[in-house]
Amino acid sequence: MSKKQKTLKLSEAEKEIMTIIWREEHPLTSNFILEHITSRTLALSTVMTVLARLCEKGFVHCDRTTRTNYYTALISKEDYRGEVSREFLETMHDNSIASMVTALNRKGAITEEDIRELRRILDL
Repeated sequence: MSKKQKTLKLSEAEKEIMTIIWREEHPLTSNFILEHITSRTLALSTVMTVLARLCEKGFVHCDRTTRTNYYTALISKEDYRGEVSREFLETMHDNSIASMVTALNRKGAITEEDIRELRRILDL
C-alpha cells in the first residue's frame, strides 16, 4: 500500500478469510477457505461475497483462467499490519509511540518480557 493510499479496513469475516489466505501462502479455492473457517458457520455464497469484496478492495486477486477460481493475497499480512498500526498510532496517539507505550503501560498491558523485546528491537 502506498503511503498516500488510505488503508481499507477489513470486516471480521474479511480478516478471517485473509488470515487463511495469508497462512496458506498459495492460491486457494473458495471451498478450501470455507473448510478452514473455524469461528463461525458460513455458507459458500457468503464466502464468495466476502472474496469478491476483498478483490474489489485490492486485497486479493482471483485467477479465473481455469474452471476453478483461485485466490491469492495481493497485500502481505505484514504490510497490512504495518498500515493498520501506522493509522492507529496516527489517529489515537498523534503519531507518538511514547504516548501509545505510556497508555499501554498504565493499563498494565506491558510486561517485563515486552520491555526486553522492545529494547532488543531498538538496539538493532
